[in-house]
Amino acid sequence: MRSRFVSVVGSLAFLVAAPGVVAGYVPYLISRWRPQPPLLGLAAGRVAGGALLLAGVASLLHSFARFALEGRGTPAPVVPTETLVVSGQYRWVRNPMYVAVVSIVMGQALLLGRLPLVWYGLGVWALFHAFVLAYEEPTLARTYGESYARYRASVNRWLPRPPRS
Repeated sequence: MRSRFVSVVGSLAFLVAAPGVVAGYVPYLISRWRPQPPLLGLAAGRVAGGALLLAGVASLLHSFARFALEGRGTPAPVVPTETLVVSGQYRWVRNPMYVAVVSIVMGQALLLGRLPLVWYGLGVWALFHAFVLAYEEPTLARTYGESYARYRASVNRWLPRPPRS
C-alpha cells in the first residue's frame, strides 16, 4: 500500500507538470494574460469567466486531493490510484479533472477576452476526449473490471449530473 505522503507529493508534482502547463503556462504564452475587449462585446463575460476560472481551480484541486488521499495514487498514468475513486465530484462526472482544466482555460478566455484561448480550450478538450477513449477508459476497464463498468454506466463522461442508481 502506497503512503499518503508519496501520493500527495506525486500528485503535486503532476499538478504543476500537466495542468499547470496546459491551463496556466500555455494560456499565458497565448495571451500574456493581457485583457482585450470582452468577447462579443459582453462585459458580463468577464464575470462569467472569473467564476468559471475559480470553479475550475477549486474542482481541479479537489480532484487531485481525492486521488492522493482516497485513491492513494496520482492522476499520472505512471503512478495510478490503488482504488477506483468514485466519491466527491466523481459521483457527478467521470472526468472532473479534464472538465476543470478546460473550464480554467475557457474562464481565462472569457475573463481576458481572448478568442485564441477559446480555440485552444476546444483543442485541449478534443485531445482529452481522444485520450480518454483510446487509453484511459480501456485501462480503467482492465484494471477495475466490473466496478468500473458499473461506475461508467451510472456516471456521465463529460457533463455533470446526478448519478443514475
